[in-house]
Amino acid sequence: MDVEESNATVNLISKEGDQFPVPSGVANMSELVKSMMDDEEEDETKEIPLPNVKAQVLRKVIEFCEHYLEEPMTEIEKPLKSQNMADVVQQWYATFVDLEQVLLFELILAANYMDIKPLLDLTCATVASMIKGKTPEEIRATFNITNDFSPEEEAQVREENKWCEEA
Repeated sequence: MDVEESNATVNLISKEGDQFPVPSGVANMSELVKSMMDDEEEDETKEIPLPNVKAQVLRKVIEFCEHYLEEPMTEIEKPLKSQNMADVVQQWYATFVDLEQVLLFELILAANYMDIKPLLDLTCATVASMIKGKTPEEIRATFNITNDFSPEEEAQVREENKWCEEA
């Protein structure tokens, strides 16, 4: 990478059409953006449309990428050793994913779409930590999932899968 490219700015364009100028190093954390930048002509101003990412979510993605370049996140151990994300990653990252569920799930979708593995790992681990150690009823309550089994069907499924709970 030459000196000019490291100072280059890329305009990431959200679903709503908002433009976010970011250094190319930040933009390159996304494999999708990196591949789109490779396709661009060298002397053009690089504008990368991200039609699947809302402005609010893109702002968070950029915040994550900027911080990650300054302080890379520690590798997330699997299986998770704790339900508390501060025990799994540095405090900044744990605070970063302390979000409303809707935004957290939108971040997962954006990280997947933009192909940003560390962000995808962090957000998915956060959801896993919300599930860890909970009963099916508690998980349903956490994620507002309605039980579509009748009590008889649920009893039958539990009986057929009793071996799962014995482990």
